[in-house]
Amino acid sequence: RVMKHLLRIPLRYFEVRRVGDTVAHVRELENIRQFITSNAITVLLDIFFIGVFIAVMFYYSALLTLVVLLSLPFFIGISLIIRPMMRHRLEDKFDRGAENQSYLVEAVTGIQTIKAMALEPIMYRKWETVLARYVTASFRAAHLSGIASAIGQVVQRGATLAILWVGATLVMKGDLTIGQLIAFQMLSSRVIGPVLRVVQLWQNFQQVGLSVDRLGDIMNTRAEPMAGLGRTSFPEISGAVAIENIRFRYKIDGPEILRNFSIDIRPGAVVGIVGRSGSGKSTLAKLIQCLYQPESGRILIDGINVQQADMLWLRRQMGVVLQENFLFNGTIRENIAIHMPNVPIAHIAETAKQAGAHDFIMALPHGYDTPVGERGIMLSGGQRQRIAIARAILTNPRILIFDEATSALDYESERIIQRNLGEICQGRTVFIIAHRLSTIRHAAIILVLDHGELKEKGSHEELLARKGLYYHLFSHQETTPE
Repeated sequence: RVMKHLLRIPLRYFEVRRVGDTVAHVRELENIRQFITSNAITVLLDIFFIGVFIAVMFYYSALLTLVVLLSLPFFIGISLIIRPMMRHRLEDKFDRGAENQSYLVEAVTGIQTIKAMALEPIMYRKWETVLARYVTASFRAAHLSGIASAIGQVVQRGATLAILWVGATLVMKGDLTIGQLIAFQMLSSRVIGPVLRVVQLWQNFQQVGLSVDRLGDIMNTRAEPMAGLGRTSFPEISGAVAIENIRFRYKIDGPEILRNFSIDIRPGAVVGIVGRSGSGKSTLAKLIQCLYQPESGRILIDGINVQQADMLWLRRQMGVVLQENFLFNGTIRENIAIHMPNVPIAHIAETAKQAGAHDFIMALPHGYDTPVGERGIMLSGGQRQRIAIARAILTNPRILIFDEATSALDYESERIIQRNLGEICQGRTVFIIAHRLSTIRHAAIILVLDHGELKEKGSHEELLARKGLYYHLFSHQETTPE
């Protein structure tokens, strides 16, 4: 259930948190499970038998029972005093543990950069610092818990001495026999021992309380709306996209990334989106995918407000290719057909041909069953990109988004993709976000963004004739060697 909810949380949740924090939050589920399964029944039994033993002790001697009961507030006092300090130290331990895990994930993920720049000594020294902070925080929490346990043991020994002293007095007066004193002493240990366990349990509860809070950070985050009451979905769409007065910013008090943006795209149109870095191109693509919610305005696909649509249905109607695409650890076949695992290999091969990937795949030792490694590390950048394009078009989406999909490719890989782009775009609404303006010169309409606003729109020839921002960008690229 936690994993299901985690996968449905909006993208922004993950963008503002470290990977290690999220992993640590999920792992807290094991602490909660262990606490409930190992302590719930024991506590109930301890509480029940504490009541039984106290009743028997009253039968032997009310005065000695009073001595035992007077020791209980000391145990409660210890717990109340230790509680805020323990909670603070446990929080620090958790934060240092998440920091430690985040650093480890970052180091392993970036190992190629670390080796290429000979950063091993620097990274190791930083790791030692991060690890030392975690070990120190763990020691401080364990040390405080040890002090609390030691004080509890002292109170227990004091209560035992008080029972023996008062009991001896009662024996000498003839109010209590030696056998009754021995029996009472045995019963008192049966009471104080469970009380100590309850106190320790209360300390463990502090840690579990933190685990619940951390897990609640995930579970209390509102999931994206999926299929259900009021959510719209159809078998397929035609690809008409209308954007009406969109305003968007990443933070409430942050700058506007898009402002008063409006455009109406007919089905089957190829739309180029260009602009300087930070002009809002990729943000616009994410809004169309409903990965972000606009501050105001709306986006309509085939007349349906995307905020009222079933998100799974909506995104299945789209294919997205990014500048850096994530390939999962598996075979080429599994990555291309990840949406449709049972699709025939002939269909996969036909899609790969459209993406210009079939020839290089067949040249590999195992063809479509060749493992790609984690994140596709066994393949070149151009090969990964062509597999990502095949994956995007396998389901025959009506809307395609290419977000800087060819900006980092070598000339040969880009030439292959450009050669097949016409066939790929046929019958689909396509958004091409590009840094190289030559990539989108044949688009039916080109949108020119600047500082979050739509400055110009038109065909390549129309925009050049206006000699505006597009003309300036195009002229600069034409005269600047790559």
